[in-house]
Amino acid sequence: MKAPQDVILAPVITEKSAGVIDEGKYTFKVAASANKTEIKDAVEKLFGVKVTGVNIANYDGKMKRQRYTVGRTASFKKAVVTIDTEGKDVTYLGKGGKTVKSGSKFKTTIEEFGFGQ
Repeated sequence: MKAPQDVILAPVITEKSAGVIDEGKYTFKVAASANKTEIKDAVEKLFGVKVTGVNIANYDGKMKRQRYTVGRTASFKKAVVTIDTEGKDVTYLGKGGKTVKSGSKFKTTIEEFGFGQ
């Protein structure tokens, strides 16, 4: 099991990724060896949110050229994580059959992005 800081490398902040934050979708650059389960666990531990879905995409490096030499930019893996934005209150039956209501256990946004809902 990897540490959450080793799985989530950086947030991806672009115009497109900023446009879907209100839908509860956040974009991260992740470790190339990370799978969906590791990404889900890492986001839940780091940010204290409930993850409902993870989509990942591998990007190959682009061919770049500087004068006579040809090289490649670094390849990376990107994950779009969907979080639960409803944050329903949890109700359960307490002692004596009374209904007890407690607040949501998880946050509904990730404020560490610097912008949001």
